[in-house]
Amino acid sequence: MSVLNARDIISAAVLSWQGVQALPHRFGGTEFRLGAKREIGHIHGDSLVDIPFPTQVREQLVSEGRAERHHILPDSGWISFYLRQPEHVTQAIELLKLSYDLAQKQVPSQINESR
Repeated sequence: MSVLNARDIISAAVLSWQGVQALPHRFGGTEFRLGAKREIGHIHGDSLVDIPFPTQVREQLVSEGRAERHHILPDSGWISFYLRQPEHVTQAIELLKLSYDLAQKQVPSQINESR
């Protein structure tokens, strides 16, 4: 199951953040990058968002029930978030914002590259 127009709503929100660009993802879907190199997550259609986090953050999100381990790489820091209900769109945006905020702290110079 998916949420109609979830990709468009999520993309519009994420692309409003400074320094973020959208590109085709190598496994399909749309990838969101901060600067030239740092991926903050990607979306597959209207049904699935995958987001990278440090492993400790991933563990916290999974233990809180806010996300699932990545569907293909469960031992990585990546999470998978399935879009099954309309409220999941807002939750996905919140998770992507967390990834964005963490990425900004780690590579602040990349923001200036995309201005």
